[in-house]
Amino acid sequence: MNNIIKQKSEILFCYDVTDANPNGDPMDSNKPRIDEETKINIVTDVRLKRTIRDYLYEYEGFNGKDGRDIFVREVIYDEENKYIQDGKRRAKNFDNKLEKIIQACIDIRLFGGVIPLDKDSITFTGPVQFKMGRSLHPVELKHIKGTGAFASQDKSKQKTFRDEYVLPYSFIVFHGIINDKAARHTGLTEEDVKLLIKAMWYGTKNLISRSKFGQMPRFLLKVDYKDDNFFIGDLEKKIKLADVENIYKIRSTKDFTFDLSDLIKSFERYANKIAKISYIVDNNLSIKPSIPENWEKISI
Repeated sequence: MNNIIKQKSEILFCYDVTDANPNGDPMDSNKPRIDEETKINIVTDVRLKRTIRDYLYEYEGFNGKDGRDIFVREVIYDEENKYIQDGKRRAKNFDNKLEKIIQACIDIRLFGGVIPLDKDSITFTGPVQFKMGRSLHPVELKHIKGTGAFASQDKSKQKTFRDEYVLPYSFIVFHGIINDKAARHTGLTEEDVKLLIKAMWYGTKNLISRSKFGQMPRFLLKVDYKDDNFFIGDLEKKIKLADVENIYKIRSTKDFTFDLSDLIKSFERYANKIAKISYIVDNNLSIKPSIPENWEKISI
């Protein structure tokens, strides 16, 4: 791997959900995660990483064929009993050789992980790390009750009932960092990062399940720095939703303007530290002020 990344980068990724559950809490009836004090919707970094892994597996050929794979995925090793591999058995698929795992598995190169080899476990800190995702506005939780198609029990005339919880709307932002120092240990390449960006955007769009259908990527930004000891940080706190009539009645991108004013000022302040700013934007997102001409569009 001769193309290991040499720069530190920051990522800002925004997407929205409509009438869906972006990340249910299994300890709380699978309700969307909400900060009780602020009513801000929370999405774990694990959920985003799962989206990325699933896209790379389903659409980019990281499925165990042709020497490319996802390490952290469900693998059945007994077709009759449908047993699922644990970590040690998974490592045996690669002959318990660390080099094979790193070379084959893009998710280890991206996110690191604990690799349980035959005699010992090795922990890698992943170059790509995300904070928890948070909505840029308070959200409302809606409880939907309905009936199922089947009887509640044998010889019953009563159908089963189902309960689900959704958010009418949530505009979520994730902040991440790509650490060039950690990349040296996992072998993260420039090509891996391009696939990461593609997987974040299209993986979110293609996450079509009953609870997740209704998610759309809206804005993705990557900042590459000249100095590997510097990054701005807290980029998610430098964006906001503006021109909102009622914060609790937001239902689409038509109900607000995406305000980048503070973010742009921050980039101007540290312009001598920045090598490049690149972005993807959905056409349905209204932005103010206009995106600077020196930002480069990402082609995916």
